[in-house]
Amino acid sequence: MRLTLSLLILLFSLPLFAASQEIDPELREALKQAFAESSSFEDRFAAEVWLTDMSGRTQRYVSNDLERIEILRTVHAEADRVELPVSLVLGLIHTESLFNRFAVSVVGAQGLMQIMPFWKKEIGRSNDNLTNIQTNIRYGSTILKHYIKRSKGNLTEALARYNGSYGKVWYPEKVYRNQKRYQN
Repeated sequence: MRLTLSLLILLFSLPLFAASQEIDPELREALKQAFAESSSFEDRFAAEVWLTDMSGRTQRYVSNDLERIEILRTVHAEADRVELPVSLVLGLIHTESLFNRFAVSVVGAQGLMQIMPFWKKEIGRSNDNLTNIQTNIRYGSTILKHYIKRSKGNLTEALARYNGSYGKVWYPEKVYRNQKRYQN
């Protein structure tokens, strides 16, 4: 039986409904727009199902509904753009920042995918904001794809390069464990 968009939005919004006794109209519209604009999905129904499922899995890390949907839509689109498994990108984000778009590491890496700021100057985009969801995920997905190519498809090596722990496996193993959280 195919669930309608309204039913999925209602199910997704139940925690909000229980807390406020009404469905947040801004969230409803954002979800409708997210589903309608998700060009990386095969169809609207696939977008509805995936976004609803992943939203439930990431809600504890990103409490803001609109931000969570934006992160998920962007991850799906960027992973599709660079031909990476969505679960891998989500696992990497989980490992790097636990979905905190304002995270800053001890070495200065920023955002969801922990991008080093020097990359902005390197590519002539010094005004880019690495805490911006789309910008950060675009950088991170592109960098990861580059390291996979450089490592001739060896994902463990590519992940270690991404993290700056080349030659060690602790980081790739952590990403793999977290990736399993987001596999269908």
